[in-house]
Amino acid sequence: MTARAIWKGVIRLGESSIPVKLYSAVEEKRVHFRLLHEKDKTPVKQEKIHPETGEVVPSEAIRHGYETEDGRMVILAEQELKKLEPEPSRDIEIFQFLPGAGIDHRWYERPYFLGPDGDRESYFAMIDALGSNEIEGLARWVMRNKQYFGVLRLEQRYPILITLRHTEEVVSLADLKLPAGREIDRKELAMAEQLVSAMADTFDPVQYRDVYRDRVMALIDAKAGGKIVPLRKPLAKPPEAEGEGAEIIDLMEIIKNRFGSGKKRVA
Repeated sequence: MTARAIWKGVIRLGESSIPVKLYSAVEEKRVHFRLLHEKDKTPVKQEKIHPETGEVVPSEAIRHGYETEDGRMVILAEQELKKLEPEPSRDIEIFQFLPGAGIDHRWYERPYFLGPDGDRESYFAMIDALGSNEIEGLARWVMRNKQYFGVLRLEQRYPILITLRHTEEVVSLADLKLPAGREIDRKELAMAEQLVSAMADTFDPVQYRDVYRDRVMALIDAKAGGKIVPLRKPLAKPPEAEGEGAEIIDLMEIIKNRFGSGKKRVA
């Protein structure tokens, strides 16, 4: 199936304007079920119910409320929230450049591929500029009434725009307290290094399928095809990884010895 653009914008880089189309670089594949009435298999509806009267509350009678720390409820009107939305725009402003891989992965949220929207010459000039300098650009833009910050970079010579989380969403490493432990000896360090070296390999995305989803879809296909699937029959196990059965170095034991179990000893 040909990918469809989800949004159009214009990258603003100094005096340059580069029309682009955004395509989702990831696709949700979770299994979604319909909720059915057991007796007649009719899809049921989810309603908003008043907890005291048990009556259905229509959407026009719903208001937005925010509970403060002291327990008060602040009511916000739809019109008030609408006024706070950013001004609509198609501009994707590049306002800063960083060395490649200069952003911690905790900040990354959702990736989008960027395709040309007419002006192919400017589009490929942007690719050459990003590729030759091995840099990534910080960007800000408004899409569907929401402001985004992101990073523009190349992925195998294809421009990709990754939205970034906001500052208040990222936990600071300074807030984390690592447990203290004894000094690791050279033998343990050598074993850990040996394990890391033995497990070194390249990333193969084919290995990281959602096995549960595959099993559910296989069950759905079987039942849709008229097969009777016994409830007690165990599902097939996922294929074992290559090299299974080889001697295993217990890295967890090394970690426990290094940092301790985390439990306080009773005197």
